[in-house]
Amino acid sequence: MPDIVLSRARGCLLGLAAGDALGMPAQTLPRDAIARHYGRITAFVAPFDGHPVSHGLAAAQITDDTEQTLLLAERLLRDPEGFDAKGWAQDLLDWEAEIRAKGLADLLGPSSKAAIAALLDGVPPEQTGENGTTNGAAMRIVPVGLSVAPEVAPLVARVGQTCRVTHNTGEAIASASAVAMMVSCGVAGMDFDTALPRVLEAARAGQQVGHPRGEPDMAGRIALAIELAQQGEDALIAGIGTSVASRESVACAFGLLSMGLPLWDTLRMAANIGDDTDTIGAITGAMGGALGLALPDDVVTQLRAANAQDLDGLAAPLLALRRVAA
Repeated sequence: MPDIVLSRARGCLLGLAAGDALGMPAQTLPRDAIARHYGRITAFVAPFDGHPVSHGLAAAQITDDTEQTLLLAERLLRDPEGFDAKGWAQDLLDWEAEIRAKGLADLLGPSSKAAIAALLDGVPPEQTGENGTTNGAAMRIVPVGLSVAPEVAPLVARVGQTCRVTHNTGEAIASASAVAMMVSCGVAGMDFDTALPRVLEAARAGQQVGHPRGEPDMAGRIALAIELAQQGEDALIAGIGTSVASRESVACAFGLLSMGLPLWDTLRMAANIGDDTDTIGAITGAMGGALGLALPDDVVTQLRAANAQDLDGLAAPLLALRRVAA
């Protein structure tokens, strides 16, 4: 495969990890609390003692966003044609058990937890995710973007498969489809503006796949976020929000990326933006990396040193699925 394709795929995974780790110490905190504890986050820092979610993590360590992304990548690589919904649910449960054993608190999100409990109680997987509108699907969807070419129908179908158990709603699938399409387009060599029409088309298509819960027009939310971002960060925050709701955090990530800043500067904005900082950073970093925006070398060095996981080693195997599918 061309070097530039693999470079962008690796950059996508590293961008995701960088945004995740940079936003980790600020996650769940309002902007004034971030400023009180850290001043302004401009580099990897450890969370303050007693952080409600990130306690026990060190500077530059990743959270559930990156870990579940790698988990989904492994599931897709094991079954490139289908998708074992119960196997995926078990993957998530096993992952959470490992996190608990480490004494960490960054566990499954509310949509995933409720859906998996329902699945274990015998509810069919078509129904378990019918109320999941949070951003858990979008935060871990990158492997689909890397493994499926930027064609709306097959990409949205694959997104829907991976979302069904935990986030089977129009809001969540539309959001995840938009992120996956931006990643897929970026790896294919497109820039943000060229990819955006396909991204919005994928969001509209994804909106029709899940149960009609939550935001009815994610494509419109993303377009609004991009428009507001041109007025500055404050307008984006006021008009879109930064919570775990897909309609806020996923749209916000698109708004931040549309500003056209160097990727590390954009991730610094995400880390200080308030509330779901790690997920906004992860999604922004993944899309930016796929579009060819590079991180500083020292940032990548710190990431690799702080984490035992092979953060970008699955890029080539995922791209191989894309070649087979093509």
